[in-house]
Order: sequence, then structure tokens, then C-alpha cells
Amino acid sequence: MLAAEMGASRNTLLAYRRDLEAAMEAIGSLETAGSAEVGRLGGAWAALAPSTVARRSAALRRFFGFLLDEGFRADDPSAALPRPSLQRPLPRILETHEVEAMFAVVGERASSGEPLALRNLALLELLYGSGLRATELVSLPRRAVRSGQPFLMLRGKGDKERLVPVSSRAAEAVRNWLPHVPESSAWLFPSGKSHLSRVRLFQLVRAMAALAGIAPHRVSPHVLRHAFATHLLAGGADLRVLQSLLGHADIATTQIYTHVDAARLVELVNARHPLATSHGKGVGVDG
Repeated sequence: MLAAEMGASRNTLLAYRRDLEAAMEAIGSLETAGSAEVGRLGGAWAALAPSTVARRSAALRRFFGFLLDEGFRADDPSAALPRPSLQRPLPRILETHEVEAMFAVVGERASSGEPLALRNLALLELLYGSGLRATELVSLPRRAVRSGQPFLMLRGKGDKERLVPVSSRAAEAVRNWLPHVPESSAWLFPSGKSHLSRVRLFQLVRAMAALAGIAPHRVSPHVLRHAFATHLLAGGADLRVLQSLLGHADIATTQIYTHVDAARLVELVNARHPLATSHGKGVGVDG
């Protein structure tokens, strides 16, 4: 159902499988589990992070709903699932000067013409310049970025298509990398018999951050996607446009970036306002 009707990605399907298997390990068959068995999951998952419990509960609610709709069960015990209270954390972001530092050091290495350095610059340009998800980036087809075409058609999360901008810098970086991609490769960023893995991309991005003097734990492909969104919003981008560029199904997901921008403004006022250090007291702005 998730694959055929909802168009869920392979990673989403694997995540649902893991969550359902974790529940089965705790209470046995989900087809026959009643409210009492389902209610025990709260205790079994007590040591887990609230976000993990919430995700597993959401997977089970959808699964029990599926069993009910298909006639495999006559009842839905999901009311007994744990419902942890969640406060959505603000995404980690990078300041503009930190992103510029990454581009400076990666660009300098790419100027040598060394193939892997050219590849890394192309990866960085597309991550920050287009706001791609890690999976979307590593699985780009070899000819995804076309000369003279300032956008690419992307099939992203939920198998939905969207237009993604490609800056002239990103296009040039890809153009410089492309001669080093084997003609037989189906992928823009090949590795072995497939494409570059998400794990390897994560490692490469952290290595780029370290070269720029940025603590590697602060940086990931998704942090660069957040930086793309936050910096666009700070530059005056419309929230609906940002939603389309990021491929968010719900604008509520995009609105998190307005909170990020507000939080940064509060930090700026507390750090830079003339009264912030007057008599050792801040101005008291707390958002």
C-alpha cells in the first residue's frame, strides 16, 4: 500500500519495516495484539527518545488502520499506543560565512583539476545551491544537469516531481566533473556498480567542513539543505516558493524556517544590542 498507493520511497519503506519489526519483537503478532499488548509498548520503549517513540507509534497507527481497512482485523487498538509530547527542535544551520569558507577551501582544491576534488565541489554546489536531499543528490542521473537549462526535474520524496533551480556555479561545477564520469554510468556520481551512497556523502561533507575549520559534527547534507532554506528566507524568498523548492507536502514543515530566522534575530539582539552588555545585563529579549 505504501509503495503502490502512497508512492513511498525505498528508505521510507525500510523505516516502516524496522518500526513494525521492533513492535513485533516487543509484543508478538500485530494482527492479533489487543489494546493490553499494545499498551505495553510504552514501557518497552521507555528508554527511547520521544521522537523515536512518536515515529514508531505513527507507523503502527497506519499499519493498524491498514489491517482494519483490508478486513484483517475487526478493531483498531492504536488508541493504546504511547503518545509522547514533542517539541520540534529547530534545525541546525550554518552561518553564511561558514558556507563561504567551505566553498573557498573546496573550490581551491578543485582548481587543481583533480577528479575527486571536482566531484566534491559539484556535490557541495548542488547541496547548498539547490537544497537537494541526500538521496536526491546521490541518485541524480548522469545527464540530470543540462547545458543552458537553469533547472532540473527531480523525482523526490513520495515519488513527487518538482523543478529545482541550478545556479550557474553549480552548472559549471557539474560541467567540470562530467568528463570524469564514465560514459557507461547511469549516475552523475557513480561509485562501484551503483551511485555514491548517502553514508559516503555524509562522510565527504563532514570532511569538507573540517577542511574549512568547522566542527564536523555540526555539518551534514541535511544541514546544508537547511542552510539553503534559511539563507533564502533571510534574503526575502516567499514561503510558498520555498515550500515548492524544498518539495515539502505541507507548508507547516517549511514554516520551521521562520522560527529559525526569528531565533537568530533574538540571538543577534542579545549579542549586539548596545544595552546587551550594559552593567552585565542583557536586554532581556527571549522571543
